[in-house]
Amino acid sequence: MWSALKAWRRNRILARAQLDERIWRLTLQRFPFTQALSAEARARLRELTVLFLHEKRFSTAHGLQLTDAMRLHVSVQACILILNLGLDFYRGWSEIIVYPAEFVPRHQYTDEIGVVHQGDEAYAGEAWLHGPVILSWADVAQIEYPDGVNVVIHEFAHKLDMLNGSANGYPPLHRGMHRQAWAEAFGAAYKDFCARVDRREDTVIDPYASESPAEFFAVLSEAFFELPDVVQDEYPGVYAQLSQFYRQDPLAGMGRSTEHRALSAKH
Repeated sequence: MWSALKAWRRNRILARAQLDERIWRLTLQRFPFTQALSAEARARLRELTVLFLHEKRFSTAHGLQLTDAMRLHVSVQACILILNLGLDFYRGWSEIIVYPAEFVPRHQYTDEIGVVHQGDEAYAGEAWLHGPVILSWADVAQIEYPDGVNVVIHEFAHKLDMLNGSANGYPPLHRGMHRQAWAEAFGAAYKDFCARVDRREDTVIDPYASESPAEFFAVLSEAFFELPDVVQDEYPGVYAQLSQFYRQDPLAGMGRSTEHRALSAKH
């Protein structure tokens, strides 16, 4: 009964929704992972984005003025992760807070001798368990090309990781996926990547992935969508697991994306 009512409500939202077509097209042209989508996938992304914009609330800090283009810019990237999963994978929270630039969360922690400290590290993004996603617009907006660093994808990957508790690099797997296969692929890749970072190797994948298994999952998710060939070449087992989890194969779309850019250049 509830699922039928929810489907009816969402269909009603889609029937009434309006998106600025010019802004929508410009947004899709901005990211390689949207350029690579088929027409059918773009239509599904549009529906997800409309529902996402309806169900999530954007707010700002420090006087930032948020435009429809900015909301769409964030929402499209957030929805690419759940393109074949559905909006319910972002259940249990409702707010996105956008700062003009990096922010310093008011986190406190207690050290081993009981002294309470206030963190002073600046963040480009943060995801809270059962709480909001927080983003620095300066860091979100500066992404103009696929370099494997994407603040929005990173933080929303954390949200998926948190579906079964605190982020630990082990999101809830789908039926047909196997815990051991996930643990072996990610465990071996994480160990190898940390060793490379310790050797000060110049890695294409963001070195921040070595911070923890949770950050490894989030950073590899960024690379999976932006630089799928790098993930496949360096950690094919991880690519296979991410492909099963997101139910997408970005490598398969790279040829379509290249062809699309070539046609655009001719026109």
